[in-house]
Amino acid sequence: MLLNGLGIFISDIKNSAKDLIPIVIVVSVFQIVVVRDVPQNLTSILLGLGIIIFGLAVFIRGLEIGIFPIGENLANDFAKKGSLFWLLIFAFFIGFSTTIAEPALIAIAQKASIISQGRIDPFFLRLCVAFSVGFAISLGVLRILLGHPISYYIISGYILVVIITFFAPVEIIGLAYDSGGVTTSTVTVPLVAALGIGLSSSIKGRNPAIDGFGLIAFASLLPMIFVQIYGIVVYDFLPLHVENISLTQTVDISSSHNISLLYKIIFDFFNVAKDIIPILLVIGFFQYIIIKKPIPHLPKVSSGIFLVTIGLYAFILGLELGLFPIGESIAFSLSKMKNLWYIYLFGFLIGFSTTMAEPALIAIASKANEISEGNIKSLTLRLFVAFGVGIGISLGSYRIVQGDAIHYYIIAGYLVVIIMTYFSPKYIVPIAYDSGGVTTSTVTVPLVAALGLGLAQNINGRDPLIDGFGLIAFASLFPMITVMGYGILATYLSKRR
Repeated sequence: MLLNGLGIFISDIKNSAKDLIPIVIVVSVFQIVVVRDVPQNLTSILLGLGIIIFGLAVFIRGLEIGIFPIGENLANDFAKKGSLFWLLIFAFFIGFSTTIAEPALIAIAQKASIISQGRIDPFFLRLCVAFSVGFAISLGVLRILLGHPISYYIISGYILVVIITFFAPVEIIGLAYDSGGVTTSTVTVPLVAALGIGLSSSIKGRNPAIDGFGLIAFASLLPMIFVQIYGIVVYDFLPLHVENISLTQTVDISSSHNISLLYKIIFDFFNVAKDIIPILLVIGFFQYIIIKKPIPHLPKVSSGIFLVTIGLYAFILGLELGLFPIGESIAFSLSKMKNLWYIYLFGFLIGFSTTMAEPALIAIASKANEISEGNIKSLTLRLFVAFGVGIGISLGSYRIVQGDAIHYYIIAGYLVVIIMTYFSPKYIVPIAYDSGGVTTSTVTVPLVAALGLGLAQNINGRDPLIDGFGLIAFASLFPMITVMGYGILATYLSKRR
């Protein structure tokens, strides 16, 4: 038993290392060949990469034995209970609780508050986004129950986003588009995916591959609508109140040099655990109070949740030590160079490599491969998603350099998505829509946000609030196009054979 577990863990470590290699290659090549400088904190960076590999392996194993089973069991129990009201309430609170404490959303909200000099309130922005995600998950669950095609909902949502964009202040548009990407975290994605797949598997006449996916797409779409409405209220109806806040202000109190290393480790670990506690409280309430059943295999599920917490903490710690410092340094150096093609190439490669290592995408691709009985290859799906993210970030970087309005690019992208929806096979459409959400999570968001804001702050004539945000939106949009392209290509080749 022990040897078997050790063998599985070693296999997970190998897979994690393989997923991280593209990022290491991209960063190393740009640091040595383009920037032509060896980072001073090389030991810290190497240590960080090792911690990332360990954290990713532990995290994925925890998902398999903890988060996925509990999500699918809850969906089955709600389907048997037959209570639409409580199922929709559960869906809302799962979406709300997993979003309100989302680290990526907190970071983006605080950065928006600093750049807008306090006009955008970080707490109210988070509240707005969390409410929209809760509403989105409830709406997505209702769609599964009714058996409606997901394309009707998503396309209607895109049209509504475009209409509101023409009424929203320019200061909020990029932030609103980005809000749709930062809501789907590393913990949220597997749990929400398990809920959708479990629910569709429990209802007669539903296909898990077609009906089970799509909840993440709802969670990425509705925040764009709600945040733009929030921006209209703030900029058009509330009195002007500006605070003098430095752009270099830090929000991480745990980085104080006066705090001992041990205390900092404990503090950071409980910060990660704090993000998972609201989810556990919601699950516990509905499992024991509403469904009135104990959680099956509780010791195993509990150990899985503990592994998820350990893995996520190690993963974030490794990012802080290894990738973030060197990523921000390279972005700053590139923005000072005269050759703009280095910026676009770095944007593509960093988008591709971070997406290939994204834990949420790895989990979803694995589940898609399982549900489709091998018709959707896990590695192939991840490659097409990563290619889409790379194109999106490269094009988004071009938009910042040129100073163009973001909504023209996004609207054109939505039109392409709508057209491709009608030509894509049905089984790939929900997965393609979800792909836009799972790409912008633990690894991608901080690096991409740092690149966008860094370019906007270092290029003359650019406004960080108007131009700096929006790269995450590009990273969410283009994977939908490339994944549907993958589905169309696979169908064409299958017919030829």
